[in-house]
Amino acid sequence: MIQFECRLLRGLLGFICLLPMCTSAAPDICVPLKTVRDSLNSTLRRRYMKMNFPINYTIQVHYEEVFRLRNISRLNTSNEDEPVQRRDLQDLWLIVSQQGIKRVLRVLPERHPTRRKYLSNLENLFRDFEALFHQWNPIDPKRDRPESIQNIMDRLEDSYYQGWKSVKPKSILDNSYRTMLCLFKECFSKEDDNYDYCEVHNWRKDKKTT
Repeated sequence: MIQFECRLLRGLLGFICLLPMCTSAAPDICVPLKTVRDSLNSTLRRRYMKMNFPINYTIQVHYEEVFRLRNISRLNTSNEDEPVQRRDLQDLWLIVSQQGIKRVLRVLPERHPTRRKYLSNLENLFRDFEALFHQWNPIDPKRDRPESIQNIMDRLEDSYYQGWKSVKPKSILDNSYRTMLCLFKECFSKEDDNYDYCEVHNWRKDKKTT
């Protein structure tokens, strides 16, 4: 009896020792996402996306590349047979954010400080996060995207689409930052449990992205 209990205890201890290894095998998307968040802080956005550009300078982007908090609310309440899932919105955020960075990079000279010291590195951080995100939450090939999301994706990929809008470079990253905190709020909520990152009026009141 004692020998059996010893074997059982050794097996239990072995399982406990293996448990951290098993849990650490699952990728933690919050770690690289917080690195992206740190690179999107308001100080860096002002320095590289506002002060390094002429006053009132704008670039041309597609309407769908302006992805704001109100767009999230609108898509969440759209009438569809299949509701929009958080994963659909997160995928859209990733695509729009990366395309916005590419839009700015296209107009910058090779030696521009915003390109060399900021945007190129930010683009790599997004790319690294995207790879880990898809590993952590793979796309279900049997599931079709909701129509509202698919329509946006189609327009983003349509090289002949002419829906253009003029925006300031900084606003591209402002929107990326705000929508990130809303769509991945489980990674940031512990820092301020009483703050709802998805509420537009909260951002206006507290001016957290100026």
